[in-house]
Amino acid sequence: MKWYPVFYREMLLFRKKVLKFGYVFSSLLFPIIYLLAFGFGLGREIRVGDSSYVEFLLPGIVALTSMTNSFNLVSNALSMGRLYFKSFQVIKQSPTPPAAIMIGITLSGIVRGMAAAAVIFIVGFVLFGIFPFTPLSFLGLLLNLVLFSCMGVVVGMLTKDPEDNALYTNFIIMPMAFFSGSFFPVEKLPSLVRGVVTVMPLHYTNILMRSREITGREGAAVVILLACSLALFLYGARRIRNYSE
Repeated sequence: MKWYPVFYREMLLFRKKVLKFGYVFSSLLFPIIYLLAFGFGLGREIRVGDSSYVEFLLPGIVALTSMTNSFNLVSNALSMGRLYFKSFQVIKQSPTPPAAIMIGITLSGIVRGMAAAAVIFIVGFVLFGIFPFTPLSFLGLLLNLVLFSCMGVVVGMLTKDPEDNALYTNFIIMPMAFFSGSFFPVEKLPSLVRGVVTVMPLHYTNILMRSREITGREGAAVVILLACSLALFLYGARRIRNYSE
């Protein structure tokens, strides 16, 4: 339980922020706008396979929200703690092992992302009366939170200036948000673009978010997400262990 003090500290900071309307509003504004605009605008008039468009859209928006919140909140908090408040240096100088620090910060990102995803769940159910989720959906959501929380730690450790976070968001997170199957089926994309999509982790999350049974495709998605999460976790722990500033 050496990770718990790190996790508890992050949760105390999160509790203070989550009670602020502006913080919650800025974190959830765009996902809710996307859901409302596409849900009411296209909603039940367009079919995607055997389901309505809003039933297709909601899992994608949940995946998108969990990705952006777990990644951005962790990377921003860590980079600001390193570069301005110097709070991370205090944690690093404590007897807490690097792996425990990594676990604590990653778990905090999972909780933050899960809280944001829960809001989208509720909004979708209240406004559209749908709950198109399965056990595989929740597995995909959990793996997505782990992966992007770990990625947030890695980016938070790599940035030299808080403004660098915008580069990662604009060139990694945003393309994944729009081309990984959150808003429309990947099969509609040109073949060249589909090849690029296969290296985007959110694509495999969206596969699980809309699946009802495990086939070879779902099994491969689980393995890929686990492998990416493990690689990012190990690299993040290494960056923490070798950190000196």
